[in-house]
Amino acid sequence: MAQLDPELELYRGLMDQPEQFEDGFDVKTILGGLFIGFVMMPGAIYLGLVAGRDLGPAAEWTTIILFTEIARRSFITLKVQEIYILFYIAGALASTSGGLQLAGGVFAGKMWDQYFVRSPTARGLGIAYQIPEWVVPGPDSEALMQRTFFHPDWYYPTVILLIGVILSRLNWFGAGYVLFRITSDYERLPFPYASITAQGATALAETTTDVETWRWRVFAIGAMVGLAFGVFYVGVPTITSVIMTRPLQLLPIPWVELTRNTETLLPAVPTGFTTDLGSIFAGFVIPFWAVVGSAVAAVGTLILNPTLYRMGVLQEWTPGMDTIQTQFANQVDFYFSTHIGVAFAVAAIGIAGIVAQVMRNRKADRDGSERGEGSMAPVPGRGDMPLWVAIGMFVVSTTGYVLLCWHLVPDFPVAWVVFFGFFMTPLNSYIDARMSGLVGQWVAIPMVREGVIILSGYQGIDIWFAPIPEFTHGFRAQQFRVLELTGNKVISLLKAEILILPIVIFCSLLYWEFIWRLAPVPSVNYPYAQKMWHLSALQRGLWLTATMTERSLFHRAFRWPLVVGGFIFGITSYSVLALLKMPTLLIYGVVRGLGRLPHFVVLEMVGALISQFYMIPRFGARTWKQYATVLAAGYACGMGLIGMGSVAIALIGQAVSQMPY
Repeated sequence: MAQLDPELELYRGLMDQPEQFEDGFDVKTILGGLFIGFVMMPGAIYLGLVAGRDLGPAAEWTTIILFTEIARRSFITLKVQEIYILFYIAGALASTSGGLQLAGGVFAGKMWDQYFVRSPTARGLGIAYQIPEWVVPGPDSEALMQRTFFHPDWYYPTVILLIGVILSRLNWFGAGYVLFRITSDYERLPFPYASITAQGATALAETTTDVETWRWRVFAIGAMVGLAFGVFYVGVPTITSVIMTRPLQLLPIPWVELTRNTETLLPAVPTGFTTDLGSIFAGFVIPFWAVVGSAVAAVGTLILNPTLYRMGVLQEWTPGMDTIQTQFANQVDFYFSTHIGVAFAVAAIGIAGIVAQVMRNRKADRDGSERGEGSMAPVPGRGDMPLWVAIGMFVVSTTGYVLLCWHLVPDFPVAWVVFFGFFMTPLNSYIDARMSGLVGQWVAIPMVREGVIILSGYQGIDIWFAPIPEFTHGFRAQQFRVLELTGNKVISLLKAEILILPIVIFCSLLYWEFIWRLAPVPSVNYPYAQKMWHLSALQRGLWLTATMTERSLFHRAFRWPLVVGGFIFGITSYSVLALLKMPTLLIYGVVRGLGRLPHFVVLEMVGALISQFYMIPRFGARTWKQYATVLAAGYACGMGLIGMGSVAIALIGQAVSQMPY
């Protein structure tokens, strides 16, 4: 295989390959799944609405540490394999939906839909009454007025939702497993984020035995930091929401707003900084040059945006706009199209690298020389399934998606749905898997679904809600890599998914119904959702208008010259960095940061600088990166412990306040 960046080679060696594999699914994990679904899910939902963080890790580590403490006091030993399967189940039951950071299982998306169909954005764009009823009841439905899922208007959307849930699990399991075999077994990519989970699970497993190593000490330090910070960041606003009209925020969530203060000096620049300490821990873990690239993109906006504004390019922005309004205005005028071009450039670079590697492999085979790569042969004892079974799961589920789309949107050409399912999903997923394996970040061929829908000439917005099978399953390869690092057999993950499915459906419906009835979602009780859902609605509306009229918001935002310019910039930047023998992770970091709010880069860069110039010289690169991954896992656990306790008090308090006596 091609030589990896030395920093990435380091990540591959953070954990040794297990010598034996076991099935981590047993009675303990079944009990854990029930506990997570019925006890942890409501807390994860509430924290996502209040703080907006990706609280999946917090819920996961909170669950694990509680179970390990119970095991210690019961003189029971928990194996690393069992702990990871518990971790996986917790993540699946408390995972977030899309870019909304909305946790709570399969009905989380429907909670977003009920907001969007009645949002000022949907009404202002004239699409509120055009959203199909197999997605969500109409804006005047009694089901939405009464804030309940138990209404006949929800029957059809729920059936479509459940069919999609089953198909999606078959789809990602089959595709994810094949990608894992290719990128991890054959290409030997490092998967830098995989070791975070594996190291944390190993640290907690050690606490149930008589042997403790550095992992538990480092994990405990991170947990104490998370506990202390969580009191101010999550605990105070969550608990005060019960007794005050507006929650008390000691630290603004999700950021300190400075845009209006700096608009004279930096016109059209969204300024501020996040108040979440977790960004520093992210800077510890993410490869240094990837963080630098994101910082370069953020700093670049400080120069580029004022220049574009004075040139008349950024016409949508006006003084007095806040961060969200400024960000959206700039996307419409410039960044929407530019980011498409840069993303295409990165995809082209990745595909070119893949093709070049294949050609080198063929040459090595002809010459009889050593490739230096892994093998597609099954690892003894890992319980690998035949590849044809995984491919069959993918083919069957994709065919199901094609038939479902044909039923829901019969006027849309079915050939395009087949193209998405059987060509774009494998291609995008492979690119995604390689990027996850290299830098732990998502990159894929962008906007193909959107481009095909627009160029097809189809009129109407129902196609945007159809379950078109255009997915990126690359991060699933990382999940299988963690499964391997923790010594689990592949069958463990399959059993966990079978357990999760009924729990996630029932608990998601139960708790979203309960929380929705307590107060409208979003509302003042949920500060993150109240602030960010409006921006998400504007961004979603931009695409939905593309198939309505030729003078829609989308057509104002999409400009071919900017797309081409972004593509040329991406290719040129990569070529210059390669020519100067600079880390090419810089360009991937720029793509990661382009169009992203600079608020999150500040603390992330602080963490990266501390890591690179203090921690690594003191502890050594390999040792510090091991510490950093466990430290980040401990921080998530500490935040989760505070969050879950606060949420329990808040839910009980709000439920009591709703009672008539």
